[in-house]
Amino acid sequence: MTNRSFFHIFSFLFIFPLAVQAQSNAQGLVKVTPLGGQEGEFCRFDRAMIFEDPNGTRILYDAGRTVAGAEDPRLGKIDVVLVSHMHGDHLGDRHNPEPNSGSCDKPDISVSALPNSNSVNIAVKTGAKIVTGSEMPSFFAAKLKQADGDEKNSVLVRFGAMQTIGGVSITTVPAAHSNGITGDFVGQRLGELLKETGITAYAGPATGYVVKFSNGLTVYLSGDTGITSEQKEVVGEYYKPQLAVMNIGDTFTTGPREAAYVVNELVEPKAVIASHANEVATQNGKVIAGTKTEQFMKASKVPVHVPLSGKTMSFDSKGKCIGDC
Repeated sequence: MTNRSFFHIFSFLFIFPLAVQAQSNAQGLVKVTPLGGQEGEFCRFDRAMIFEDPNGTRILYDAGRTVAGAEDPRLGKIDVVLVSHMHGDHLGDRHNPEPNSGSCDKPDISVSALPNSNSVNIAVKTGAKIVTGSEMPSFFAAKLKQADGDEKNSVLVRFGAMQTIGGVSITTVPAAHSNGITGDFVGQRLGELLKETGITAYAGPATGYVVKFSNGLTVYLSGDTGITSEQKEVVGEYYKPQLAVMNIGDTFTTGPREAAYVVNELVEPKAVIASHANEVATQNGKVIAGTKTEQFMKASKVPVHVPLSGKTMSFDSKGKCIGDC
């Protein structure tokens, strides 16, 4: 065997696989890690998720009450904070004192985050940008400034355009839900007046998000919403997401059957992550029979992934979950 022949064989056996692997890694996967109330479970107040782009950009979606404040060791680096609307279970009026506090059915959310909010405290600690639409950006700019953060880190993205941060493109889309700012978040005399009169401050319409990652994956984050025509015409037909995160909590948002209709007939993603079930949905990591989560899974025509706290799911550009899902 000549030296040249040996080199060709060596290149095929060793160098070529490494090149293919490097090309595959360059495509990358989007990692999704739920930050819920109990490790390995899907519980009552669970909303928060971290999305990590293949390039390392990390996005926290609806921190709510299960992220144990800005010091939560599960957070790590956060580049962007998304807040779909101003309700306390999404913005974060209070939160766990530490991860896994309390139980799945009786979470310990004894730590107050008022008047700043859990989301603002996390953004100040991490230096993240808070990306919102409607009339929310001016509120967050003021809150960041009051908390010794940078008011310029409140970034506006209203319906119809995108902001690109760290190689990830983000826009807001309509959601059918209320979106008032309670007096507890406002504070001082105005906040007391709001509470006394039983009204909330104007924050514009609630929103969902569409997020486009650098590997080509497009994700629809529904926020809290009912069924809307925009879910078909704007989200499904224009943005064409491969993955959706869909609220299924009933009464306050779409119920499990309504949410399945949105997924099956309007948005039509390739896969969906259940969210905002407002129930103890799992026990020992398994979906409990008769729950809204089980109803949603049975009614959906696409794979449904259950967001077990701390369990990372990885998605390719087509919305397929790779690995342990």
